[in-house]
Amino acid sequence: MTKYIFVTGGVVSGLGKGITAASLGRLLKSRGLKIAAQKLDPYINVDPGTMSPFQHGEVYVTDDGAETDLDLGHYERFIDEDLNKFSNLTTGKVYWNVLNKERAGEYLGETVQVIPHITNEIKSFIYSVGKKTSADVVITEIGGTTGDIESQPFLEAIRQVAAEVGRRNCLFIHVTLVPFISGSNEPKSKPTQHSVKELRGLGISPDIIVARVDQPMDDDIKRKISMFCTVPEDCVIENRTLPVLYQAPMMLEESHLSDIVCRELSIGAGKGDMTEWQEMLERIAARKNHVKIALVGKYVKLHDAYLSVAEALQHGGYETGCFVDIDWVDSEEINDSTVDKLLGEVDGIILPGGFGARGVEGMICAANYARTQGIPYFGICLGMQIAVMSYARNVLGYADANSSEFDPDSTHPVIDLMESQQGISKKGGTMRLGAYPCKIRPNTIMATAYGEEMISERHRHRYEFNNNFREEIENKGMQITGTSPTGELVETVEIPNHPFYIGVQFHPEFKSRPNRAHPLFKAFVAASLKRSQNNNAD
Repeated sequence: MTKYIFVTGGVVSGLGKGITAASLGRLLKSRGLKIAAQKLDPYINVDPGTMSPFQHGEVYVTDDGAETDLDLGHYERFIDEDLNKFSNLTTGKVYWNVLNKERAGEYLGETVQVIPHITNEIKSFIYSVGKKTSADVVITEIGGTTGDIESQPFLEAIRQVAAEVGRRNCLFIHVTLVPFISGSNEPKSKPTQHSVKELRGLGISPDIIVARVDQPMDDDIKRKISMFCTVPEDCVIENRTLPVLYQAPMMLEESHLSDIVCRELSIGAGKGDMTEWQEMLERIAARKNHVKIALVGKYVKLHDAYLSVAEALQHGGYETGCFVDIDWVDSEEINDSTVDKLLGEVDGIILPGGFGARGVEGMICAANYARTQGIPYFGICLGMQIAVMSYARNVLGYADANSSEFDPDSTHPVIDLMESQQGISKKGGTMRLGAYPCKIRPNTIMATAYGEEMISERHRHRYEFNNNFREEIENKGMQITGTSPTGELVETVEIPNHPFYIGVQFHPEFKSRPNRAHPLFKAFVAASLKRSQNNNAD
């Protein structure tokens, strides 16, 4: 029977529930178990697709085109399993489904209520991910903090799951804060006690408490939490703040987390093999060189808006033996008079995705600077479109070259709305989403990086390279090096005779893993490192 693990959080947000869930998934997978992970979010949006990156951070996209919470990126990077539309559920989606069923008469005239209809919808979603993937263990993170009014239906639903599947098949992990008070020079367990009391008031008693701390806990504080929260002492797990995110599984395993989980759930799996993960950590520790990458974007004030890009850059550094120092550059601050000051000392420039006209002119300036100065350039989604616009302006001489998204009146719309997007007015879930194949042109950066002719990458966009300018741009030196299998859609562009200049319409950052860097990020970091070493040699 599928086992269910629920990860809740208390005291404050941002304690690392997602990292705890992802780390546990990796540890259990190393024992030979098939793991599925999901996130339940209490906000009323149907999905994060229309939410501002300044509020929510990046939107993570799965292979099947679901726009999801960024924590799913942690799950995929740690567990190394492709997730799907059953991996993220919001309050908005729950009510949307229930109301549609009510309109269709599926409730046969019943009065629709939070209990049982809303909670039944949540439970159905929890059970579905296990059935779809035939998972041995389903790890479900509950977003928000215990005590939040919007989280109550989700907590009630998982309480019911425990009653339905039996407590030997269900485990509750509660992540809390144990603050250290410098004035009295001691850690405090009272916030954890109150959080557990709040959770118990909702009918859920945690089996394991994961305590977020900035320094090691002594046995006294563990015994205190154990006694007042009624959990075995070895079920109080220390979760320290770490310099490298990917050290978390090994740190949690120091407290025998996966042993305890298997014991509590009566799972007979053998000892885990974390050799590959440990070798990755050794590569991370062995890094020596530094490379400075400018991440040029419009949402740089919230780094989580580009979380997967930043992580993928680090992955590239792990495999090339260097520290990747990211310089977060606001594209609105870049112009002809500031570009040299802002970008003149970097070893590489990356432009990630985004929407809207704000900051675009600064991005175009940055793309042209990278081209003329021989700085490695990597454009993703909007960054690929920016590369085309910049080239059309500065090489083809089209001063008004633009995207029809930003300037509908441009006489040279080198980027235009996709034909399949014509007439679509609803914003949520209507873009070109999910994995699509791409055919690679031989003897190109793409071909060298991937080492294969056909690939699959994830997309999230409405606009594309305008084929009306295809022949002209290629004649002027920018190569189209990746297309849809039919050749109809342009997926990637490159500039030959440049150290590294590539733009891709898809989002390769979503498929990068800490123990297996995405080939394009690895190639980009390697090109940037080469520039750094050449400059230092001079």
